Amino acid sequence: MKIFFDVVGCRLNQSEIEGFANLFRALGHEIIPEPNDADIAIVNTCAVTVKAAADSRKHLRRAAREGARSVIATGCWVTVEPDAAGELTGVTQVVVNADKHTLVADLLSLSQEDLAALPLRREPLPGVRARTRAFIGVQKGCDNHCTYCLTRVARGVSRSRPVDAIQKDIQAALDGGSAEIVLTGVQLGAWGRDLAEPQGLKDLIEAILVHARLQRVRLSSIEPWEFDQSMLSLWQDPRLCRHLHIPLQSGSDRILKRMGRPISVSAYQALIEATRRTIPDIAITTDVITGFPGESEADFEATKAILQRIGFSGGHVFTYSPRPGTPAFKMDGQVPRHVAKARNAALQDVFRVTGAHYREALFGQTLPVLWESSAQAEDGMWQLSGLADNYIKVYSVADRDLWNKISSVRLEGHHPDGGGAFGYIEELTELGDEAEA
Repeated sequence: MKIFFDVVGCRLNQSEIEGFANLFRALGHEIIPEPNDADIAIVNTCAVTVKAAADSRKHLRRAAREGARSVIATGCWVTVEPDAAGELTGVTQVVVNADKHTLVADLLSLSQEDLAALPLRREPLPGVRARTRAFIGVQKGCDNHCTYCLTRVARGVSRSRPVDAIQKDIQAALDGGSAEIVLTGVQLGAWGRDLAEPQGLKDLIEAILVHARLQRVRLSSIEPWEFDQSMLSLWQDPRLCRHLHIPLQSGSDRILKRMGRPISVSAYQALIEATRRTIPDIAITTDVITGFPGESEADFEATKAILQRIGFSGGHVFTYSPRPGTPAFKMDGQVPRHVAKARNAALQDVFRVTGAHYREALFGQTLPVLWESSAQAEDGMWQLSGLADNYIKVYSVADRDLWNKISSVRLEGHHPDGGGAFGYIEELTELGDEAEA
């Protein structure tokens, strides 16, 4: 069969469809980049915001409209609104998150034991979902109680994957040539607490770093109250990427309390300061929400001030999205949409400035860059773009295709797109070749 995959939302969603693709390939099926010739289209949906839910419906309709003979809807939006998903034109099957782990087995009438015995080899998905980095899901679900979030409803409580299962996925990624492993989960910092013999995320990272073939390991988002500062010693290993994404959400203690986030602004700032003392030049990115119920102009200004004071290398700004079924949906003090969006734009401007300052401090330095995109120009040179270990988007040119290779690149200046840097490759023997030697 020909299978098309699409995804809306987080890195865990991306990880899940990559896992499905590995299984289908091992069983002899073909993964294709577009739905028009697909026997089956599988769309992993998201419900984190109203826009994400709308995008999920849009992607499902597109798969059916463009010719997929069967469309399977799964993921968080499907779990929250299964009836609505089933009523979409062209959707032939609805699989909620609780049943997602058996999706491939059920579809092909195989047992989980049959699938577990398959020799897996991860390859990047074709088309727009192609990623050189391999997203490895290590846990699902969430035990936090953020009042604006539907994830707990859609994903359930935190459940950790055992180390051997994670190692199998990593081995499949390495066998497929992945140069970077990204550990991801809904509540990454909770990994290991629910295992028969409880462990912590630090234990998992240490177990993963024993792989001699690993070139880079990156952590996805981790909540500030779950970041054990003893983990900072792990960054002595240069393969652990110097980037942390630690959500803040608000610079107001009052709003943080209404959000149900068990941390203060001062505690958050202390964590960032301790991290920077231990790991020089580390990139720290974050998430913030504007227009949360009750957010005053003073609360917004406090958020703006802390973003400027910390000087993040980048971040995401979300306009509060009222979600039925969450405590925040019924809170008083709903902020007018136009006010929340204006605040969103203002904070994005702050991130643009702080991000530029972070990059400028690194101009003249040499960083390892994993090339994720390459295209040959008319003059025969290859136009490259990729990510440095500290998550800076880097652009360069080379006389050969270096896709999925890691090169040492000297940063020279801002790229015209305004969100990255341009650099020159300092060596022709890329690090990927050295690792294979």
